[in-house]
Amino acid sequence: MRQLLLDLLPASPPSLDNFVPGGNGETLAALTAWLAGAGGETSFCLWGEAGSGCSHLLKASGFAYVDAAADPGLGGAEAAEALAVDHVEALDSEGQIALFNRFNRLKASGGRLLTAAPQPPAHLVLREDLRTRLGWGLIYRLQPLSDGEKAAALATQARERALKLSPQAIDYLLRHAPRDMRTLSAFVEALDRYTLEHQRAITLPLLRELLQSPLETSP
Repeated sequence: MRQLLLDLLPASPPSLDNFVPGGNGETLAALTAWLAGAGGETSFCLWGEAGSGCSHLLKASGFAYVDAAADPGLGGAEAAEALAVDHVEALDSEGQIALFNRFNRLKASGGRLLTAAPQPPAHLVLREDLRTRLGWGLIYRLQPLSDGEKAAALATQARERALKLSPQAIDYLLRHAPRDMRTLSAFVEALDRYTLEHQRAITLPLLRELLQSPLETSP
C-alpha cells in the first residue's frame, strides 16, 4: 500500500503558487516583487528554522540553485546572473570567498543573489566582508506554519476537491506523514485520486494502511 501511495504522489516541484504562506504573506509578497525586478537591491536573504520553507522558495525562484550544505566550496555555482545559495552558513572558507566575489560581480552587473540561512546575516559565522554584503540587501524571516495553519490549509485543499477529509484524518496525517506542507498537499491530491479510483472513503484504517512505513520528507 505504501508503494501504491508513492506511485500516486504527483510531481510537485516547488513553486510560488504551491507555497502555503501562513503568517508569511508579507515576506512572500516582498520576495515575489523582488524576483519580478522591483527595487534595486542585489541580495535577498531568507532566514528561519528548518521546515519554515526557505529551501522551497529558493528552488521556486527560478535562479541557479546551489545547496552549500552539499557544496560548501560553491563549486557548483556557475556564472549565473541570478543565483540562489541555500544553507549559506555551511560555506567553507573557499566558498565564502567565492560568494563574496560573486556578490560583487552581481552588484556590478545588475544580477541578483538569493540566500537562505537559519539566522540573519549579522549572526552567521562568516567572513565579516561577506556578512556585511549580505546585510546590505533585503532580509526577511520565515515563520514555520503552526499545526493549526497546516490543518486549515489541508482542509481548504480537501474542500476544493470535494474530498471528505475529516478533522481526525487531518490530525492523523499531521502526526504520521512528513510534515512539510508540499508533501502534505501532495498527499491530499494522491488520496483524492486513490479514493476515486478505488471507491473507498478516507478512514483512519485506510490512512494507516497507506502510511504503514515512514516516508522520506521532501526538501
